[in-house]
Amino acid sequence: MTRSQPDPRSGRPAAPSADDDWLAPVGASAAAACKAPVELLGGYLPLLADAAINGRRPDSFELDAVRELGRRAAAQGVGARRAVELYLSAAWRLWRQLPVVVRSSDPEKVRRSAEAVLRVLDDAVGVLVDGHQAERREMIRHEEAQRAEFVDDLLRGDADVSWLVERAEPFGLDLGKHHHVVLVDSRDPNGAAERAAPALERAVVERFGDREVLVATKDGRVVVIVPGRSAPAFARTPGDDVGIVLHEDLRRLRVAGSWRVAAGRAFPGAYGIPRSYEEAREALVFADRLGLDTDVVHARDLLVYRVLGRDQAAILDLVRDVLSPLDQVRGGAEVLLETLREYFNAGEVATEAARRLHVSVRTVTYRLARVAQLTGYSVSRPDQRFSLHAAVLGARLLDWPATPLPSEP
Repeated sequence: MTRSQPDPRSGRPAAPSADDDWLAPVGASAAAACKAPVELLGGYLPLLADAAINGRRPDSFELDAVRELGRRAAAQGVGARRAVELYLSAAWRLWRQLPVVVRSSDPEKVRRSAEAVLRVLDDAVGVLVDGHQAERREMIRHEEAQRAEFVDDLLRGDADVSWLVERAEPFGLDLGKHHHVVLVDSRDPNGAAERAAPALERAVVERFGDREVLVATKDGRVVVIVPGRSAPAFARTPGDDVGIVLHEDLRRLRVAGSWRVAAGRAFPGAYGIPRSYEEAREALVFADRLGLDTDVVHARDLLVYRVLGRDQAAILDLVRDVLSPLDQVRGGAEVLLETLREYFNAGEVATEAARRLHVSVRTVTYRLARVAQLTGYSVSRPDQRFSLHAAVLGARLLDWPATPLPSEP
């Protein structure tokens, strides 16, 4: 290390007037002991030496330089603790090498020198940590912005594939593999996805490792991307379903609030992730529209609703043509429609439907006969039974008869 140049603003030297080449071994020794770059010391050692020999406090521009060194440490991946250790290690090593202090027999002079060094040390470490924290905050904001932008492009499904693959690498995603997309949505009015995301990220990494997983927030929901069922995590826990697993993790981690988890199926490739995401998103929409009371919904269980929902005009025609005659009965269509719904849910077994409806089997068979009389569709004929079942599902999707069907054009 060469002799420090005078400060052009103050005219005072920024380091001892004696040749300070002796500071170089001090810095190198401290850097080696702390396993940190010696460049992070910058002009810190001359400041300490100047304080010990001349009693000078550093100027603001000199402390600003140390603050920049803190930012540089963060940018280079050197933790704040290691950076502080470097500065403390350099300070005591410098103190041992101070020839003026060592030779002095005046205790008061030694005390003043030590006090000056400690003041500079306190000032320098303070601004060093400030700079480190400021840089870390900026890095975190930048990483969050990059993650949010990447997640948006990935889930939208229309970005350039080669560019997506390149951007996915830092996040540990191999877009050539199968991935599930799971959405976690709050069932409480005041639920916050930001509250659940950190806990879920820890749980996901613990279960699946830090590769092929990504946790982010989008549109007020937590988006979780995990490997398909061929992943080792599923092999270790056979039979586990990713939606059920994540909901159990929310309860195990005691994340406040009530949450609904929707899991899309696993698909390969860059376009498989947006496809799985769209399935999970539609599963949440259908779960709300159908009034499902379950905490975990699966896209595969709602595929028929997705098919029906794709053609709104066709499902309206089906419900209107097949079921609207049920409105002719006294009290409206709801009783006969509920009987049809429970009959199909019971696997087309009249006795089970009667048990669920808390009525006699004769009542169920009478109502089914009345449906056939009004609509012309009988559950005893396979082709007509299919039309009835599809119409019942469509009615639930449209919330009919509670919500009137729109008028025919």
